Amino acid sequence: MPVILIALLAMFALQAGPARADSFRTINDRDAFVDVIRDRTLNRLGITLRVSEAGQIIGRAFGRDVRGNWQWSDDGYFCRDLFYGEQALESNCQLVQIRGSTLRFTSDRGDGIYADLRLR
Repeated sequence: MPVILIALLAMFALQAGPARADSFRTINDRDAFVDVIRDRTLNRLGITLRVSEAGQIIGRAFGRDVRGNWQWSDDGYFCRDLFYGEQALESNCQLVQIRGSTLRFTSDRGDGIYADLRLR
């Protein structure tokens, strides 16, 4: 599996080491998440994404289209299905946390690797 696909499994960018709280606040419900992402883009070097309140994900990552869908699980996780170019990525439910203008997505219901994306 190419390195970029491993990175996208966490959401879109791999961070070294396990996720740490570092004063991040957990987003527990869909309404709070939608309030944060409404009319904003998520950015990181090489990555620009829009996550719509209607449940769509669209954007670009390292020169390829990214598209997918998301929903909020009853137990408080952001669950997404993604395509990176034509490659389908494994479905994953993720813990979402916020600190300032940074959203952190931690794969595997908070037990996996994490991606920090900036809200713009």
